[in-house]
Amino acid sequence: MNAVKALQLDINEALQLGMNLRRATLTSLGGVGMELNTEVILNSTPDTDLHMSKALLALIKPRHHPQPKTKPPTKFFITPHIRKLANEICEIIRTQEKQWEETLQNRFSEEEIAPSEVAHLVFDKIRDCELGLKFFGFVSQNSFSLDGFAYSSLLKLLARSKLFKEIDNVLLDCMQCEEKLPTREALDVVIRAYADSGLVSKALDLYSFVLNNFNVVPNLSACNSLLNGLVKDENMKAAWHVYDEMVKRDDGGENRCLDNYSVCIMVKGLCKEGKVEKGRGLIEKRWGKDCIPNLVFYNTLIDGYCKRGDVKRAYGLLEDLKVKGFLPTQETYGALISGFCKRGDFKKVDEILNEMESSGLEINVQVYNNVVDAKYKFGLVGEALETTRKMIKDGYNLDIVTYNTLISNACRDGKVQEAEKLLKEVTNSGLVPNKLSFTPLIHAYCREGDFDRASSLLVEMTECGHKPDLITYGGLIHGLVVAGEVDAALTIRSKMMERGVSPDTCIYNILMNGLCKKGKFADAKQLLIEMLGLNVSPDAYVYATLVDGYIRSGNFDDAKKLFDDIIERGVDPGLVGYNAMIKGHCKLGMMKDAVVCIDKMTKRNISPDEFTYSTIIDGYVKQNDLYGALAMFCHALKQNFAPNIVTCTSLISGFCRFGDVDGAETFFKGMRSSRIQPNVVTYTVLIGSCCKEGKIAKASSFFEEMLMSKCNPNDITFHYLVNGLSNEVPCAIARTTSESDPYKLMLLDIFGRMVSDGWQPISAAYVSIIACLCLNRMLGSALQLTDKILNKGFSLDSVILAALLHGICSVGKSKEWRNIITYKLIEPKIDVALKYLSIFGRYSTREVTTEASLVLHTLLKEMRI
Repeated sequence: MNAVKALQLDINEALQLGMNLRRATLTSLGGVGMELNTEVILNSTPDTDLHMSKALLALIKPRHHPQPKTKPPTKFFITPHIRKLANEICEIIRTQEKQWEETLQNRFSEEEIAPSEVAHLVFDKIRDCELGLKFFGFVSQNSFSLDGFAYSSLLKLLARSKLFKEIDNVLLDCMQCEEKLPTREALDVVIRAYADSGLVSKALDLYSFVLNNFNVVPNLSACNSLLNGLVKDENMKAAWHVYDEMVKRDDGGENRCLDNYSVCIMVKGLCKEGKVEKGRGLIEKRWGKDCIPNLVFYNTLIDGYCKRGDVKRAYGLLEDLKVKGFLPTQETYGALISGFCKRGDFKKVDEILNEMESSGLEINVQVYNNVVDAKYKFGLVGEALETTRKMIKDGYNLDIVTYNTLISNACRDGKVQEAEKLLKEVTNSGLVPNKLSFTPLIHAYCREGDFDRASSLLVEMTECGHKPDLITYGGLIHGLVVAGEVDAALTIRSKMMERGVSPDTCIYNILMNGLCKKGKFADAKQLLIEMLGLNVSPDAYVYATLVDGYIRSGNFDDAKKLFDDIIERGVDPGLVGYNAMIKGHCKLGMMKDAVVCIDKMTKRNISPDEFTYSTIIDGYVKQNDLYGALAMFCHALKQNFAPNIVTCTSLISGFCRFGDVDGAETFFKGMRSSRIQPNVVTYTVLIGSCCKEGKIAKASSFFEEMLMSKCNPNDITFHYLVNGLSNEVPCAIARTTSESDPYKLMLLDIFGRMVSDGWQPISAAYVSIIACLCLNRMLGSALQLTDKILNKGFSLDSVILAALLHGICSVGKSKEWRNIITYKLIEPKIDVALKYLSIFGRYSTREVTTEASLVLHTLLKEMRI
């Protein structure tokens, strides 16, 4: 069986496994029955914890009678003696650590009284939940029966401390029979506790129980808490059922079922959905046309319009509320400022801020945070920082939102160290960093390849109590894969799954891509099986990765079969899929097939992109077909293709392969005039070709232009230059000694002088390159190259030392030279070092040369002591 059929079989097996798993799950869920009049409400709510809900719902029966079926627990007369006994029991539980159970049993025996007669008083008096549960355990273990009043008092005690696991257990216990049923008042308290703590599904279940068994809605505060929870969860369907029931049962008397807060909650929910007019209609339905009763409703509608982007209507409401005599608050202005920030209308923002100040309203940190964030988003970095400085000047303490905005934007601009300082400021200010504080820094360090720091930040984030999410893990995995650390990325993937975070299509694609590039195509296919088993649907990028994986592993026929099979299945491979196939054709030199692939994709209304044209042009170049590459380049230009550096570098390489270095230089100049910035590959191709042609002066010129452009050379660049200089020693010396040369190239000047002074050509070439790097303030690259040549057996001589000192002083680190030059020094020759410092000074400033000379003398003095 070939690889495609094997992969197909794996995919089918994975899909079948997923279907069986889903079918089994649905079968098990189908056995749970719920008999409820409010079934519509419950089915519309996402249930986060069904343990209590399913068991509780099994006890609920539909109501067919208007009067409550459930009898409330019967109250008995509480004598002073009973109260005294309850107080005594509370004291025993509170003070006795040992034999308290035996003491309780004796007291109940002496009084010949059951615990149920005093239990509700005990639960009411004990404010400590642990002690209450201690007494409840005593009653349960000794088989005493509690009544509804006792359970009611216990539930209220537990609800105050939000012990929801214990509440669930008590509810299951007390709803087994009518004698144990809690009072409606107690259930109202539990509903509110559930809703306020985000357990909205459980609150809704209990609401339905009260409605069905007591034929009333819970009290107003409980209903409002439930409404608020449902709206926050965006479960408006269930919210409307509860609200409509409240409206229907509201008589406007003492037992009111609806108030302004109830209506406001629903208006907020509608505004959250963007249905601001419907929210306004709900207000007018209750209070009359064009009537908005108070400022809270105005603020809600203004906020709704602003979030929808309709700041004109929002501003109109501001004017309306002023006319009606209402005074705008911080919330009013804050919503409007947020709306204008989203539009980038900072002139209007400043007007509103001035109006707030003139009205005597304090502008809070949240308002400023919105302004700072918006200015960053619109690219106004300077203005954003100015606003932050104003906040500090006016005495505002920056909060975690402000710091997160500053950290995120510093990371985006590549200022990672500045972001680190801001993170330290967060903890020094007494604030607790959160997920949004760490994630941008983790991603920034991944981009820089510093995975140790990224991993340590991930640990710090976890220690602060914040669970990394898909975005955090995704950035770390992507960075590791880009750096070639695929095994480490797979380890992170395993850890995230252990912590309950499931990878998405994007993460799977990144991992599969990394495995394919490492030649581990079998592992990539295994990830696809896992992906399908977890019901994560592959996208065009995943299929493109598999096609590319086949091509990389040398199975072009299998890649083509998989690609054709994807199309036959009705899956659109998209631009990435076609690009993968074009890349495969070009890799094998099948240029006609690559062009045919472009025709196929255009017929499917998929337009070629930069990668498409760059790949084909590069394919022609590698087939030494410069005319074919230029013809495709012209065709691309006619299709409004904007050339990029990859395409231009390929064509420059094509001219060089053709032996036309002058043509390559002409094309290079045209590229520069089009403001396309050359990269290290572009310069290296030109330098290498010039060196091979013996045009060492031209190569040196390109090298110096490269350094002036702050483009870091690589090892291949150095290799070409060293060979070129070594092979053209006479030319270099001639240019150095020529007094008539009006412009002496820095590299050739230094190299020629060193060779004339007796240095070996290869050694002189390396030292000259290091000197040029230092003179162009590229100290990091100079130090790296120095490390490499020292490892090859070269010694740290006087000229290298002079060059490095010049480089250190040129970047303003003269006081740190001891920490930078850590090599074991052979005592330098002062006259040689000073001579070459003077030569370097021709290409630098007098101040830097003087400073380097002073450091050199200090170094020599320290070496002699």
